Amino acid sequence: MKYISNSENETIEIAKEFASKLKPTDIVVLSGDLGSGKTKFTEGILDYFGFKDEISSPTFTIVNEYKNDKIKIFHFDVYRLADLDEFYAIGGEEYFDKGICIIEWGEQIEEALPKNYIKISFSRDDENENKRILTIENK
Repeated sequence: MKYISNSENETIEIAKEFASKLKPTDIVVLSGDLGSGKTKFTEGILDYFGFKDEISSPTFTIVNEYKNDKIKIFHFDVYRLADLDEFYAIGGEEYFDKGICIIEWGEQIEEALPKNYIKISFSRDDENENKRILTIENK
């Protein structure tokens, strides 16, 4: 499935719609260049689940945890990991059955991912710098 976003707000709204279909142990891999909309998309998911304005990028912490009475969400940014062993060393795979996992740059740890996950690829339109194309596929 493909979505077109013409602004950060549209990306957030697409993410909220997407979030309404997530189950408690879904794994969502976000793939795309720097600045392509991955963190804004995550912001929309978190907003849907009641974590509005709480997002911070886990670039240096690797994973941020968001919890309330209804859901647990684990937001990973694995961009800075040296290799797959580093993901295992932090116990990354232990999060997979504990809540929704959103993994930016998840293609870097593809071998560690369970068989079934959702991959969202973000790309920019060459003619319109604000336009993003989001491609969602089940793996």
